[in-house]
Amino acid sequence: MITKKWDQALESEYKKDYFLELVKNIRREYQTKTCFPPADLVFEAMKLTDYDQVKVVILGQDPYHGVGEAEGLAFSVQDNVKMPPSLVNIFKELHNDLGYDIPKTGSLRKWASQGVLLLNAILSVEKDKPASHRGLGWELFTDQIIRVLNQKETPIVFILWGNYAKSKKELITNPIHLVLTSSHPSPFSCNNGFFGSKPFSKTNDFLIKNKISPINFDLN
Repeated sequence: MITKKWDQALESEYKKDYFLELVKNIRREYQTKTCFPPADLVFEAMKLTDYDQVKVVILGQDPYHGVGEAEGLAFSVQDNVKMPPSLVNIFKELHNDLGYDIPKTGSLRKWASQGVLLLNAILSVEKDKPASHRGLGWELFTDQIIRVLNQKETPIVFILWGNYAKSKKELITNPIHLVLTSSHPSPFSCNNGFFGSKPFSKTNDFLIKNKISPINFDLN
């Protein structure tokens, strides 16, 4: 369904009643309404970052709900799309943390290809209706994704921005992993601890310390 390795890790989840109902409901939503990301990109984050490749998890809430924005990766937008304010602030912190120039693209596919799982807790949304697919079962599914990653024997960095993401911290119990938390990069909260939190350098310091190749966060 997604990739062979993800399917093996999530095999038991696919058989649960809530997941079968979720698939049925999401298909109906896509058939009767305009939903994002495009149906073939709903699992794009996991297709680009396979189970055995995950070094870092950045957790978002749900996809962008404007036309042409969402590409199946948390915080990421398709090329040639105006960058949302939260992404602009992520790039400001990236510049202040590691010195890289502000990227010209809002697509984070380059991060995903290096092992950064850009996971939204809710994997779809109706056009112009943020959080419209909340409660359909996506959260149960993505919580299980976090649990199976927590069970891995190789260290992972979990980056949790904002209260919603931080609520998932209780799922990360394996002491080999690093959990980085701060306020959300949204303009409403970025000055409450997001700016200056240095998540990118802290991530790479941890990976290097654990003999894992660091992420090249430079998108230019």
